[in-house]
Amino acid sequence: MNMVKPPSPSESSREDKTQSNPVRLGARLKLARQTRGLTLKALAQAADCSESLLSKIENGKASPSLPMLHRLVQALDSNIGWMFEETDGEEGVVFRAGTRPLIALDPLRRGEGISLERIIPYSPGHLLQCNIHHIDAGGESAGPIQHVGEEVGYVLVGEIELMIGDKSFRLSAGDSFVFNSELAHWYRNMGTERASIFWVNTPPTF
Repeated sequence: MNMVKPPSPSESSREDKTQSNPVRLGARLKLARQTRGLTLKALAQAADCSESLLSKIENGKASPSLPMLHRLVQALDSNIGWMFEETDGEEGVVFRAGTRPLIALDPLRRGEGISLERIIPYSPGHLLQCNIHHIDAGGESAGPIQHVGEEVGYVLVGEIELMIGDKSFRLSAGDSFVFNSELAHWYRNMGTERASIFWVNTPPTF
């Protein structure tokens, strides 16, 4: 008889945080829109999306792709990181294994297969932003995207294809990269197993 191992507390908390993201994201998006005195129609037009989709996002019934999220925060003169802002750990210095938030950008739809594990929480006081990008087999980032800054990455496990501008790079565990964030960029998992990338960028954008 096969026994199914119940999830550990840390796994359960991660799952809860991931599943609650659409509601939290929608609430913060709506707050930012209302604070700036924008109607749903005005923000939808500015972000080049439908009013009905934006309404679903604000109500936690849909999640935006990363490019759409970039357009929304640009229209709101905000920061993506604020949409997912977390509480600091022990004195804002130490963040224990199993307690770091795991963010799925598109948990209510099939597609990207990517989640971001926060190494440090978003905070206006940080100059850097650091996540581990976990990409399921067949997963890829929505894109290409462009923004101000510089990015550095180190492939922890798996095989990925990294596209920067008109160039494509095949990377595997142990490879690293750096590029100007103003260049259009996106990536995908080229292997049969989950890939993970330790990713740092500045200034914080997500």
